[in-house]
Order: sequence, then structure tokens, then C-alpha cells
Amino acid sequence: MNVIVEREKKLLELEKTITDLRSAAATQPSLSTAIEALQDEYKKIQRDVFGSMTPWQKVNMSRHPERPTSSDYIARLETFDQLHGDRHFRDDPAVTGGLAKLGERSVMVIAQQRGRDTKENLKLNFGMVTPEGYRKVKRLIDLASRLGIPVVTFVDTKGADPGIGSEERAQSEAIAQCLYSLTVARVPIVATVVGEGGSGGALALAIADHVMMLEHSTYSVASPEGCAAILWGDAAKAEEAASHLKLTSQDLLGFGIIDEIIPEPLGGAHRDAPALIATTLQKIEEALARLSALSAEDLVEERYRKYRRIGAWQVERQTAVAISG
Repeated sequence: MNVIVEREKKLLELEKTITDLRSAAATQPSLSTAIEALQDEYKKIQRDVFGSMTPWQKVNMSRHPERPTSSDYIARLETFDQLHGDRHFRDDPAVTGGLAKLGERSVMVIAQQRGRDTKENLKLNFGMVTPEGYRKVKRLIDLASRLGIPVVTFVDTKGADPGIGSEERAQSEAIAQCLYSLTVARVPIVATVVGEGGSGGALALAIADHVMMLEHSTYSVASPEGCAAILWGDAAKAEEAASHLKLTSQDLLGFGIIDEIIPEPLGGAHRDAPALIATTLQKIEEALARLSALSAEDLVEERYRKYRRIGAWQVERQTAVAISG
């Protein structure tokens, strides 16, 4: 059960009532006062429900069934020519990639893709990428680097495919190769977490010069359910795990793991998807414009320094004094 979907039910009922009253108001002007009162109540409930959310509620928001998926962002690009296959085994539909136009700029777009319903999710393996998918990612990153065009990625996955077949085909090695290609690519890279960013499956598309997250997306070393199963042997403790994982965009910005948060409409990205998608693409363009001014050598060096800074620590002052004394 998605707790955000459950909390939205009263809002959706009010929306329907307001819509019906507006239709009736054309012949009954006296209804305008009732409509205004309901609108005020709607706004209050909306603020109460979405004004402040717990980490677990944000996890559920990132999984909202109506949340824009990567294909919605790709559909708003000027052009998109999809490239298929890893040249080794097969084409993984959980990863979409190809050459595109973002404004006037040619880019290589790579995105993890989740479905809208059960049938589509089964086809896309619920956005869980297999080794051949990651090898496709590596192929496209290397191609972009040879062509000298920027890489734009959209991250949205619970994690890499955990099946036996994927382990047999070297899942961890395929992810490691993606990480290496992103590390040494001599072109600008911008990554955006648009839904869930789960484990190494997300990281394989997220080593970038500029990393952004939508306000209510999540990015974590493990899903709350997986973390709870490991720590307590009980996936039902996912809500407690979420409170400890520091997986929200605000947490990650504070740690310096991401560089920017893209605000969402009150109620989540799906409440005004066209405006949010337009804002996100604009933010990507702005980041690429800044990064494109750097030489290839400076890009790689700054990328190295960026990730070396993550996880920095310092010795407590009293310990340092004791050592020096």
C-alpha cells in the first residue's frame, strides 16, 4: 500500500466535488460561496498532507504510480533517436538510451525506465536493469565521449536486477564498467534522480559532474525494505529504516552527494508534470552550459575532486592536541 496514495483520497474526493459544483454554478450562481469554502478546505488539507513529509512518506511519493517516468522527460526533448542493444547478449528494455536534442544542444540521453501498470512493469522488469542493460549504458557513454557530446541521465530504479541469471552474466562487473566509463568520460555529464535511486543500480548512471534530485525523489545505498531485512530480519520495519538511511534530497544535498534540488509542486511531481518536466530540462540545460565551458582535462579533474570530497572526515580537536603533545 502506498501511504501517499491513501492520504490523497480525501483530496481527490474534494476535487471531484468542486468540479461538479463548478459545472452546476453556471445555472446556480449561489453555489459560488460553497465552492470557495471547499477550495479553502482543499488547500488546508493539501498543506497538512504534503507540507511536511517523513522520509518514509517521501519514499512512497517517489514511488507514486502517477509520478512522471523517464519516458515523459524524453518525450519533451526536441528529437530522440533510440539506440538498442549491448552488442553482446540482448537489448534491455529497462534502459532507454539514444541521441537527442536538448534545446540546440546534441546530447546522449540514458534513462532507467519503469512502467505505469503491472503489464508494463513486467515488460520493463520494474526498472531493474540487467547486466546487458548496464553494458548498453557503458556503450552509449563511450560513444558520447568519442563523439564529444554531453551525457544526460535520468535515474529511477529500486536497484539492479538481483536474479540468478544477472549474477551469472556478471552484474557487478557490468555496473563497475559503467562507473569507470562515467569517471573517465571527457564530456559533461548531468544526472537527475527523478524517482527512486536505489543502490549500485542507480549509481551506475549517477557519477556525474552535476547531480540533481527532484524534491521528493530518494537516493540510497539500499531500499528501506532491503535495509530492514538486513538489519532486523523484517522488511516490515521499512519505515524505521527509512528514517535512518538519510535518503531524502535534503539529506543528500547536506552531505554534498548531490548538487541541486528541483522543487516539486505541492502534492508531488504528478500534480503538474508538464511544468516540472520543463523546469527539469531547463536546469539540465543550464548545468550543461556551465560545464561545456570547461576543457576535457578540467572536467575530468573536477569530477575526480568532487567525489574525493564525499565522505571527508576530520580528527577531533582534543585528539589532535593529544597526539601533538
